[in-house]
Amino acid sequence: MDVVMLLLRLVLVGVFGLAGVTKLADLSGSRTAMRNFGVPERLAAFAGTALPLMELAIAVLLLPVATAWWAALGGLVLLLGFIGGISYNLWKGRTPDCHCFGQVYSKPVSRSTLRRNGVFALIAAILVFQGPNRQGYSVVGWTGDLSTAQGVLLAFEVLLLVAIAAAGWLLVHLLQQNGRLLLRIEALETGSGVRTNTAAIARSEAPGAGLPIGSPAPPFRLAGLYGETVALDALRGERKPVVLLFTDPGCGLSNTLIKEVGRWQQEHGNDLTVTVVSRGKPEVNRAKATEHGLTHVLVQRDREVSQAYKSLATPSAVLIRPDGTIGSQAALGPDAIRRLITGAITRPVPVRPPVQNRTGTASARPVSRLGQPAPAMMLPDLLGTPVRLQELRGKRMLLLFWNPGCGFCARMLDDLKAWEADPPDDALQLLVISTGTPEANRQLGLRAQVLLDQGFTTGRAFGASGTPSAVLIEVDGTIASEVVVGAPGVLALTRNTVARGAVQPESEITG
Repeated sequence: MDVVMLLLRLVLVGVFGLAGVTKLADLSGSRTAMRNFGVPERLAAFAGTALPLMELAIAVLLLPVATAWWAALGGLVLLLGFIGGISYNLWKGRTPDCHCFGQVYSKPVSRSTLRRNGVFALIAAILVFQGPNRQGYSVVGWTGDLSTAQGVLLAFEVLLLVAIAAAGWLLVHLLQQNGRLLLRIEALETGSGVRTNTAAIARSEAPGAGLPIGSPAPPFRLAGLYGETVALDALRGERKPVVLLFTDPGCGLSNTLIKEVGRWQQEHGNDLTVTVVSRGKPEVNRAKATEHGLTHVLVQRDREVSQAYKSLATPSAVLIRPDGTIGSQAALGPDAIRRLITGAITRPVPVRPPVQNRTGTASARPVSRLGQPAPAMMLPDLLGTPVRLQELRGKRMLLLFWNPGCGFCARMLDDLKAWEADPPDDALQLLVISTGTPEANRQLGLRAQVLLDQGFTTGRAFGASGTPSAVLIEVDGTIASEVVVGAPGVLALTRNTVARGAVQPESEITG
């Protein structure tokens, strides 16, 4: 039993020792992690420094039998605090980087992080419940004959060994990351058909990377964070330049840059549409979007859109002009992306003539659904009660396809509420078809009935390509307008300006 207790203590010595050394080597990251976990700004700096010192103290005090029980108790309290903080952030939908072992290992918190800390807490709890007199053999019992100076030197040597082990782990991690970077560079060079200069890529300057400027932007349809489908045309609905920002949740540079994207979307939303095109699981990206206040996040299955735009590295970005043509080379790396954003908001983007097809005419307009019966649908309301569209007939209806996390929707919400507060005499019956949770939709404060469509299947059935978008339904259940995408077109429909059975002029179609 004494041997088992000794082994358990040594496990915790390794965990707390490595955690403390690696955090001390990256104090700025430790303080940032404290802020991301919700520690007040005035305390984050102190906590970010005190935590690794506490971890090192626990590691050292676990070695002698005389102090092992107290160290185990302190370790248990600290681990339970970690578990509580992680659980609270996951409950709030946030996944800050754990910064568990500094730059050696730092990933967004998840259930696996909870399980790992739970195992360490269980080990500490076993030591605590054994009592002060049953902590096993002493690791440093033979040090009783050492002088004070020799004892201090021994402690320094132990910490030095831990630091060397941490440095070795960090070196392996950096070599692996470098290998992944080289593979991305190779994929970028192969995908673009251009042997770009490696040093230029390292400086985030890759001449010739991406599609040729002025060529048509490849169309795409991707899933949003709540199951809705968003097309490129929907992103261009407000006739503004679009920046596609390609990221990966597992890319450190992407995670660093993503903290700035929410600010760009808020500050420059009137002039530019910044859209994140990510990979991975929707729930991981949804947590990132919630944490950093992102409003436009799409998820590709693998790298299909990145490949279409010949922008395989992450993070990278490309500018699309309002006319749907490529407006920049692929910007590789945070510095180049920042310059792309700055240039897009300070310099006017030239608009090219519409792209012509082989016959010399503009691209064909989608097939009209005017006069056709509206697709049958049955969706739950915010209380979970199923509602059929056919049961809501009685006057002209405006179906509004919505997403609480959509920035375009958020910007038009006040106008929509104003219309509801003072509707015209011939006001339409408004029905909102939304994604997201019932709570998120209740917080919108809309008076209209809201039905939930998490898969955006109803929107696709009506031909909607994104949010916000809308379509008019006649009293007899037939479609009375084309689907419009974007706030201007939707607000025009709320004024009931489309004549019965009339085809909406193409100039008014914003999607």
